[in-house]
Amino acid sequence: MGMYDEFGNYVGPELDDDSDGGSGEDRDEDDTWMDQAERDADARGAEGDRAMGDDENSDDNDYEKSAIVLAEDKKYYPSAEEVYGAGTETLVMDEDAQPLEEPIIAPLRHKKVEVRDANVPQMSNVSETYLLDMLRNPNLTRNVAVCGHLHHGKTSLMDMLVQQTHAIGGLAGKNTNETQTRYCDNRLDEQARCVSIKATPVSLALPASNGKHLPFNLMDTPGHVNFGDEVTCSLRLADSVLLVVDACEGVMCVTERVIALAARERLPIVVFVNKIDRLILELKLPPADAFYKIKHVLEEVNVLIGSHYGDDQNTPWADPVKGTVCFGSATYGWSFTLTQFAAIYAKARGAEMDTKKFAARLWGDSYFHPETRTFSKKPSKGGGARSFVQFILEPLYKVYSQAVGEHPASVAAALGEFGVSLKPSEYRMNVKPLLRLALSKIFGDATGLVDMLKAHCPNSAEAARAKVQHTYGGPLSLGGDSVSVAGMTNCDPNAQLRVAVAKLYPKDDCTAFDALARVMSGTLKLGQTVKVLGEGFSPDDEEDVAVKTVTNLWVYNTRYRIPVQSATPGMWVLVEGVDESISKTATLVDEFSGGEETLWGFKPLRFDTTSVIKIATEPLNPADLPKMVEALRCVNKSYPACVTKVEESGEHTICGTGELFLDAVMKDLRELYSSVEVKVADPVVTFTETVVETSSLKCFAETPNGKNKLTMIAEPLDKGLARDMESGSVSLSWPKKKLGDFFQNKYDWDILAARSVWAFGPDLHGANLLLDDTLPGEVDKALLNAVKSSIVQGFQWGTREGPLCDEPIRDVKFKILDALVSETPALRGGGQMIPTARRCAYSAFLTASPRLMEPIYAVEIQTPADCMSAVYNVLSKRRGHVVADAPRPGTPVYVVKALLPAIESFGFETDLRYHTQGQAFGMSYFDHWAVVPGDPLDRSIVLRPLEPSPAQHLAREFMVKTRRRKGMSEDVSVNKFFDQHLLMELARAETEFGLAL
Repeated sequence: MGMYDEFGNYVGPELDDDSDGGSGEDRDEDDTWMDQAERDADARGAEGDRAMGDDENSDDNDYEKSAIVLAEDKKYYPSAEEVYGAGTETLVMDEDAQPLEEPIIAPLRHKKVEVRDANVPQMSNVSETYLLDMLRNPNLTRNVAVCGHLHHGKTSLMDMLVQQTHAIGGLAGKNTNETQTRYCDNRLDEQARCVSIKATPVSLALPASNGKHLPFNLMDTPGHVNFGDEVTCSLRLADSVLLVVDACEGVMCVTERVIALAARERLPIVVFVNKIDRLILELKLPPADAFYKIKHVLEEVNVLIGSHYGDDQNTPWADPVKGTVCFGSATYGWSFTLTQFAAIYAKARGAEMDTKKFAARLWGDSYFHPETRTFSKKPSKGGGARSFVQFILEPLYKVYSQAVGEHPASVAAALGEFGVSLKPSEYRMNVKPLLRLALSKIFGDATGLVDMLKAHCPNSAEAARAKVQHTYGGPLSLGGDSVSVAGMTNCDPNAQLRVAVAKLYPKDDCTAFDALARVMSGTLKLGQTVKVLGEGFSPDDEEDVAVKTVTNLWVYNTRYRIPVQSATPGMWVLVEGVDESISKTATLVDEFSGGEETLWGFKPLRFDTTSVIKIATEPLNPADLPKMVEALRCVNKSYPACVTKVEESGEHTICGTGELFLDAVMKDLRELYSSVEVKVADPVVTFTETVVETSSLKCFAETPNGKNKLTMIAEPLDKGLARDMESGSVSLSWPKKKLGDFFQNKYDWDILAARSVWAFGPDLHGANLLLDDTLPGEVDKALLNAVKSSIVQGFQWGTREGPLCDEPIRDVKFKILDALVSETPALRGGGQMIPTARRCAYSAFLTASPRLMEPIYAVEIQTPADCMSAVYNVLSKRRGHVVADAPRPGTPVYVVKALLPAIESFGFETDLRYHTQGQAFGMSYFDHWAVVPGDPLDRSIVLRPLEPSPAQHLAREFMVKTRRRKGMSEDVSVNKFFDQHLLMELARAETEFGLAL
């Protein structure tokens, strides 16, 4: 039987059936033959298809070649969909609106805010884990702010400490290099200017003389007076102050301000007398004169400490015998206390002695008698040097003089007195590296400085009570917020979370900030959700609060960061993710805090200076206004004392403490926080308004509905009271009896007036007073108290924007003499009383001889004697006058102290350097307010353009120009502030008594 029928179909058995159909080899041959036949058939079909397709394509190509294509239909470039794929959004523009200077695809711009180490440097003395473990112990950690005047060596001192604790190639190599590292100046503009602009923290483990390491949180602060706000922020975090003083320059203006600020914050002070080498190499003083110079510097410091701290047992006097003074030269990397030097001397001589007793005889009028080997307060008959000169200064002078003389044998002999030797190749080094190496071998690490900080600076646990009492905004009594206060006082990591945020640092992209904070109680953890209480938060007004999540935590070490998972009380940490709602400072608490007890935040910072210099900014391209506004918001966060606001005229203004401050602000505004061109107007100053007499008549104002009437007068405030109010020496939160006693005893007020103070204005620490001077028999006190809050709001509104030129009012006392208040509550609401109280205050103000006040700068100038006349000439041309001038003892420099109106200070330092050939250097800072000469309301004064006005016309000129700049009319409108009935009274008074309005 065949396998196929007549049509060629297979009719044989199933292929997988082995029962019938031949062997397996035959079946494989048949399958192979069939597969080959199928492949041949497929190949012939594919060739046929290609042939037919080629014929069709050739016809299409011939048609395309012969077709006519219009120019607008030609396709020159592929479409966006062809290039980028389906779903691409395409924008078709008929006209190219993009400017030529703007690239089609803008290049990526990497903003470099800080200098950072590419790799985290290794600590040479302890491990990173060990440091973090010590920082978590509040009984070991000490928080110290390093403060001092400009160029007195704070950053150099930090360089010395970082170099001794870190194996950093850049720093280690500085032992043979004469340039300064400035490790804590991590901003590029700080490196370029050689001036610290921002306060930067460093956490270090420093060795003490007993060989143990102690953890320190150190804050390197700016020394320029314009950046005093950074010092205030640093003291909020610190528990003590290390005051760095130049042995050559002595006490300067910033030194005095730091001592006053530390006394206000109730922080102990220890002193580091720096740059002893300048007495040897620059001034070339004999050792005995150098002792007198150092002693004079410490006496100046003690005079200031006594005046600000008072004279009691807790006063932190600068006394080398007590161990509160350290001597050294940060540039050459050495420091010592008397106790440390006594130990060095005993080790070098191989003598066993009581180093503490020996150290006590190394200062003051103490003389060594070699014949009896004793110390006495009088020199021997043949004369002799004091022990400080004999045992400390003379050996130091010998080392310096021999190293400068470059005699290796002499240097070796001088070092041999301290038991120190160098390699022969090291004696051939340059002078500065040789001195740094030799002195570092003599004195070693800064163990004396560490011992001083350990003995006289409290740790976090010891200082917690004083810190809470001074900075916490809530009640401190046991009946108030006792649970949270007890947790902060005891530094309890298991208590409720309380974290004080003191400062913000920009991130690398400058679009967000990291918050530098100190944990007061509880434990702040990574990923924790917290409440952010802003400066405006209070139990009565809980609007300024936000809920945020902590996305990162670091220990901030200037040029590198150590990530941590949690932070315990006493630690300084950098917090990421909470900055959005923070303006200056804030308080972090648990998300669900405040259930059983009232939430309170920490007090806002109070700066020792005032931002009185103002500039107006606007973008070159008006379309960039939103970008500039956002940049202004960032600048306001970055600089604690910076104030940004929008005037009624629409201009955006920035207020700062001085020219250098505003220069740094504008550099950040243009380069870091925005990439737009910004135009800046000429700088001006902030004025204030005041009165010099009592109101000429009782001024009254009626509410719009005619149902209420207020009567007030205005008079000058008692001299010195405004300063007490602004500094917090007196507060409305005091009990009435305490407040009344303050005014009675200090300013001789009668008891009725002393206990009738209603409010300060324009804020809680304002320089204006509102008194209720009404009598119960004439006024319904119950109705008057019912509208008290509305009258206070109107008074504060009025003192915030005065009638002369919308500037704040100060030094004015407003008295309410009479009040008619409607008995119907609906007729005496805030809408009726608030503007009426404001208008009444304005009318009383304008009838009390109003005057303008301008800010006055105190100027401190260092100049050689031959430039004194040039300094006087520059000051006299700017309405300035010299208060004092005296030579700096032991130096060829004179120090001139002067007062200069702030409006005349623009370009003053440049002018001063120009007229003295760069030999004079001045620093200016806000000192007080002074009345501008002349009457601002005198319309008989004619202001001539491009001509300087005489002194008696200045008030009128300043007022008119300020009103023009703000878009206001040139003169004060009487009808705006006076009621019609009051105007009639004034007209009658003018007719009868000759009073002029």
